[in-house]
Parts: sequence; structure tokens; C-alpha cells
Amino acid sequence: MKGKKKKVHLIQNTSKTFLWTSVVLMVVSTVVLYFYVRNILQKAVEEELHSTEARIESAMVNNSNISQLPPMVEVENVIDLQIEKLKDTLIFDPSQNELEAFRELTSYTKINDKIYKITVRALIVETEDILVAVVVSYIIIILVVFVFLFYFNKAYNVRLWHPFFKNLEQMKHFSLTSDKPIFLEESDILEFTELNTEITTLTDKVRFDYKNLKQYTEDVSHEMQTPLAIMQAKIENIINSEDLNEGHYTLLTSIQKDIHRLTQLNKRLALLTRIENQQFVEIETFNLNQMVQKRIDYFNELFPVEIEFIPRHQIAINMDPYLAEVLCDNLLSNAIKHNDVNGSVRVILDGKTLRVENSGKTKLRSPELLFSRFYRESNKEKSTGLGLAIVQKICGLYGFSPS
Repeated sequence: MKGKKKKVHLIQNTSKTFLWTSVVLMVVSTVVLYFYVRNILQKAVEEELHSTEARIESAMVNNSNISQLPPMVEVENVIDLQIEKLKDTLIFDPSQNELEAFRELTSYTKINDKIYKITVRALIVETEDILVAVVVSYIIIILVVFVFLFYFNKAYNVRLWHPFFKNLEQMKHFSLTSDKPIFLEESDILEFTELNTEITTLTDKVRFDYKNLKQYTEDVSHEMQTPLAIMQAKIENIINSEDLNEGHYTLLTSIQKDIHRLTQLNKRLALLTRIENQQFVEIETFNLNQMVQKRIDYFNELFPVEIEFIPRHQIAINMDPYLAEVLCDNLLSNAIKHNDVNGSVRVILDGKTLRVENSGKTKLRSPELLFSRFYRESNKEKSTGLGLAIVQKICGLYGFSPS
């Protein structure tokens, strides 16, 4: 599996792209400039050498006396004509008392039936100095321009993308439960304007659909409670009547249990919906030990089961008190339902951990599915399969880790 790619900020990414592109272009242009100027200077030196050699030949044809000026000009008689040579060489310069770099042109010419070797040289130190000066000046200018453009480009991008970042922050704080419409900053960029229009349309539609769905869920949940309560009351009246045989009593008792289970299912689904819609916003700080002890006392009155409470630490918690009771009740109820006959239940508060244990010996078949909706390890009629799903939702709401 490939590792997760590191995310970078938009401005940082565009600045980095500009930086690397500029560096590559600067290096390439410097190299090109170096060889281009070097070639121009070298051609200038060679033209000067050819010009000097031509003047010397002209003077020799006119029988003028040519004064030797080593190492700049040397003329000597030779036996054979050879091809012209052009090269760089190091020669000792008596005037400087050191070796100097020269560009040397050696040509052969026949004048008045005599063959002469004419050697003309030019110092190339000055051309190298000129080349270095040109390249250094170019680099300095490029660096100044680069620094200016880099910060100008960064500042321009920040201003250009400001509406986008502002609207992104608005989207992060967008809430379905809020009646306030989302406020998006206007921009003179066409694409940003189109994006704002689409975001506004989408958020309005989502908020409208959410309100309708929320209202529908609440209405259905509320309307189902009344007929279920009426059915429950009528069945109880029939059960309590005198002219009821055993078969009818068994059937009505079963129906009564199904209605009770349907009532619980309706309540728990409504609770899950309210949790998912983040309708529990009341946060209080309270002592978890006291709340757990209160719920244990409640369950001890309802069930003939031993519940041992071991508070190793005092824990203060920040959450909705009602959801805290639901969380504790579901954990206790689940431990009691899936316990052995005459088994015990233990509740431990240790550090930042609330642990509920029972004395059941049956190993879980699929622990990874334990918090899934409607999943049941056993087919007990009392279980709706939503208790631990509600536990997981509450934990997720407050950043707890159920296991």
C-alpha cells in the first residue's frame, strides 16, 4: 500500500513551482550567456589577429621593414608552406615576468619567392575578465529580478486567491442546523463567481432537504408513539379481562412484547437520528462516578443481578448529561442481556477508561460487527440491535474510543 501523499498549501505549491522554474531558467540562461559571450569575444580576438596578420603581409609585400615584437608579433623564414593554425597557448611574457594566456594565429605566406611564417598573438586575459564581468553582472541582475518577482508573485497569488480561502473557511464552519445562510466573498474572477453560485445553491438545497428530513423523522417518530401506546393499552385491557383462554393470553402476550420492542426500536432510531444531526448541544461538566452509581442503582431495582462498581479514580467529564445516561444504560443493559444466568456484572472506572464486564463465558463470534446497526450475537427478543450502535455514535460525537 502506498503511503499517504503529503499535502501542501496552494500558495506554497505555486511558489515552489515558480521557484524551481526560475532557478532552472536562470542556470540555463547563465550557461547559454557564458558560451555566447565567450564565442563573441573569441571571434573578436580572432578578427583582430587576422587584421594584424593582413597588415604585416601588406607591409612585407611593399618591402617595408617589419619590426619583431615578441611575443605579440614574430616573423621568420621557413622552407615549406603549411596550413593556417589558430590555438590558445601559454607564453612567458617578459613585461609581466610570468606565463600569460595568448590566442595565437600562425599563417604561412610566400612573398618575393620567400616563404614566411607569421605568428600573431593577443592576450586573452582581458577577454576572460570581460566575460566574467558580464556573467557576474547578469547573475546579479537575474537574482534581483528573481527575488522581486518571487515576492511579487506570492503577494499577487495571496490577493488573487483570498476570496477562495475566505470562502473555504466559510464552508468549514457551515452547519446544517444553523438558519444563517452561508456568506461568500465576491470576486472579480469568473470561475470563483461561478463556484460561489454553485456553493450557495448546493448549501441551500442541502439545508432545505435536511430540514424536511428532520421534520419528517420527528413527525413519524411522534405519530407512531400514539397508536403504539393505544395498542399497548387495549391489549392490556384484553389480557386483564376474565373471559380469556390460555391460547389467546399467550398470543396477546407475544403481540404485547412485539409492540414494546417496536416502541423501543422507534425511540432508538429517533435517538440515533438526533445524534447524527448533532441536536445535542448542551455540554455540562459533571462527575461521571456519581452518574454511573445512579444508573447502577436504577438497574439493581429492575433486574435481579449483582452489579459491582469499582471506582478507582474520580472522573469529571464534559458532555450532554442525557447522552451520558443513555451511554451508561446501553452498556449496562447489553452486559445484563448477554450474561449467564445468575451471573455478575462489574463496572470499573480506571484513569480515563469506563469498562463494563460480565461473567458470560460465550466468546463473541464477530467482534468487528458489534457496533453495527441491527447486529445481534443472539436472537433474544428483547434486543433491538441498536444499543451498541448508539454507544458508538455517542462516543464518536465526543471523541471517545469504544471497543
